[in-house]
Amino acid sequence: MIVGVQDVYVYVADMERAIRFYGDLLGLKVTYNDGHWAALDVGGVRMGLHSTGGAPVPAVPRDAGGAKAGATLTLRSTNIDEDVDRLRIVGVRFIGSIFRADWGAVIAFEDPDGNILKLMQPPEA
Repeated sequence: MIVGVQDVYVYVADMERAIRFYGDLLGLKVTYNDGHWAALDVGGVRMGLHSTGGAPVPAVPRDAGGAKAGATLTLRSTNIDEDVDRLRIVGVRFIGSIFRADWGAVIAFEDPDGNILKLMQPPEA
């Protein structure tokens, strides 16, 4: 019987660099790290970082709206403008610009391995 989400994970070539990005820059809480697998708490959902052992992470097709293959992890923001400014200052690469609609605001960005993620601010945030 399926009872919930165990984890959602991305592949990373350099675990230390990924921990700095997801933990230090994005502010996610690292709950486990053995160098090959790391777990992070994202508001009660477990996100994983799975090492490729140094091999590059294959690129996925993308456009200004984000990834066009596979899944996308979308992180909730309470102030997307401030988060984008803060992350741009430290060199995070954004894809396109903030898209605003009545359902909220969203923007795609890359982690250091080229994995595509999104920030979203719902209208109630």
